[in-house]
Amino acid sequence: MRKTTILLAFFMLLGGAVRAQSLLDSVAKSFKFRSLGPAFMSGRISDIVIHPQDNNTWYVAVGSGGVWKTTNSGITWTPIFDGQKSYSIGCITLDPSNSHTVWVGTGENVGGRHVGYGDGIYLSTDDGQSWKNMGLKKSEHISKIIVHPTNSNVVWVAVQGPLWNSGGERGVYKTTDGGKTWNRTLFVNEWTGATDLQIDPRNPRRLYAATWQRHRTVAAYMGGGPGSGIHVSEDGGETWTKLKKGLPTSNMGKIGLAISPQQPDVLYAAIELDRRSGGVYRSADRGQSWTKMSSAVSGATGPHYYQELYASPHQFDKIYLADIWMQVSEDGGKTFKNMREQFKHSDNHAIAWRANDPNYVLVGCDGGLYESFDREENWRFFDNLPTIQYYKLAVDDAEPFYNVYGGTQDNNTHGGPTRTDNVHGIRNADWFITLGGDGHQPATEPGNPDIVYSEWQQGNLTRIDRKSGERVFIQPQPGKGEPAERFNWDAPILVSPHNPTTIYYASQRVWRSANRGDDWQAISKDLTRNEERITLDIMGAKQSWDNPWDVYAMSNYNTITSLAESPKKAGLLYAGTDDGIIQITEDGGKTWRKVEVQNLPDCPQRAFVNDIQSRSV
Repeated sequence: MRKTTILLAFFMLLGGAVRAQSLLDSVAKSFKFRSLGPAFMSGRISDIVIHPQDNNTWYVAVGSGGVWKTTNSGITWTPIFDGQKSYSIGCITLDPSNSHTVWVGTGENVGGRHVGYGDGIYLSTDDGQSWKNMGLKKSEHISKIIVHPTNSNVVWVAVQGPLWNSGGERGVYKTTDGGKTWNRTLFVNEWTGATDLQIDPRNPRRLYAATWQRHRTVAAYMGGGPGSGIHVSEDGGETWTKLKKGLPTSNMGKIGLAISPQQPDVLYAAIELDRRSGGVYRSADRGQSWTKMSSAVSGATGPHYYQELYASPHQFDKIYLADIWMQVSEDGGKTFKNMREQFKHSDNHAIAWRANDPNYVLVGCDGGLYESFDREENWRFFDNLPTIQYYKLAVDDAEPFYNVYGGTQDNNTHGGPTRTDNVHGIRNADWFITLGGDGHQPATEPGNPDIVYSEWQQGNLTRIDRKSGERVFIQPQPGKGEPAERFNWDAPILVSPHNPTTIYYASQRVWRSANRGDDWQAISKDLTRNEERITLDIMGAKQSWDNPWDVYAMSNYNTITSLAESPKKAGLLYAGTDDGIIQITEDGGKTWRKVEVQNLPDCPQRAFVNDIQSRSV
């Protein structure tokens, strides 16, 4: 890289920035990406399929990592979806009439702030070797795909639709020509999509669908509404009837459905209700009437993030409710206990069983894939799926091989080498954890690679000394009589390019420390719009406080989300916010100048400013 910098400077002297940029582009094309790992922690699993004729062949859908396939029970894996336009996967299904045919729905079906979106439904007819986009490109989030048990041309798809805006494609879609054309047969409104779909194994003309009304903005999240509900079709998904008897009359949120494999007249529904409450309901007459069994509901991050419901193929009335700790009931939902998950990552999303082994189960969670051979008593982790979801990265200047650091979704902050002299290459053992929690933006100190800054969500900043192992909590605090600091879920940390011990951090205002965070000085006032976010529009209008808000699912709002300092001029700082503002100071924070992001080319109003880079060219 030193040679590249020297050449770039030489060409700038000869011919200016145009030639320099041309050289830089040429040099960049000569580089190729290579995998550094790690897989000592893995990423969020959204769906799992075990091949019906071969217990050793699995397909695993990753929330932010495509589709992976193994033919030897996880000893080795092949990423089979990397050449497609979408990386976020919601669901995967094998054709029951032809297991060489694989359907994938892109865009995972959770309501989180970090969720990725997709570009429709894909089909492979050669075991995942090649793919074709079959439409529904405006769906963004696909929840479930069901293929007719005897007619491969008939497919039903539960489409949740966009999370961050109305419209798009949403509802239940059906094709009778193998995906060439699609007909929407169930539609509620512009904010409501289909979150789950079940088929009666005795009668493919009988289907059940759950709909979910939801909307997320940068400011807030509302996870329910009158559009949520349970519907039944008796004519192969052509027409639908909303089920009501025994079901809640208040606003419902995310609903998980399951049908008993042993007695298909029995249905189960896990229903989110107002203010993160909920319940599990059971029907013994194909959904015509329902009985509330308990008040169980997915907790922690919230039902919007879990709430998938599974019925055991090996035991009647045994159901699994996906949650931070998996909830298990053996009496149809009357009582639940937490599944044994010692030494297993939490935040569960997907389950798969082997048809011929009641002791075996595969579970996918935020930490990757686990299997149990003894009815969930003990777990084996697959430490060879490199699918961690990173927020932001940093590098140090360690020698002989520099390290790269990344803050992850629910998997801590990691560091690891970019190269190694070990004959086996970079291994999981070469990676290390600097801090727990949801990791976000890390930073390092130039000239001193032992000093690393890491944080967990909403601004909990820590300084780590890798040599001594010391960790010091250094989050700046408000003074007496000052309002609380609003730190973003992914608060920005910046090490000054002019003084390695000077760092900047931001809440709703910018902070500076000259001694690595031991002392702080606020160098700005509130640089955001400082609004009452509950008064802002959501679902197209201002909403009553009595409506189904989920405040625990929201990030802090009106916060600073990005920082940069000019490498040429000390004190020339840029601060970007989550409410569409860039603030600039040229005197170290004494005065600030506001730029509305909407005035920049091709930028929408109030765009979230995720990153600002100030470079010397």
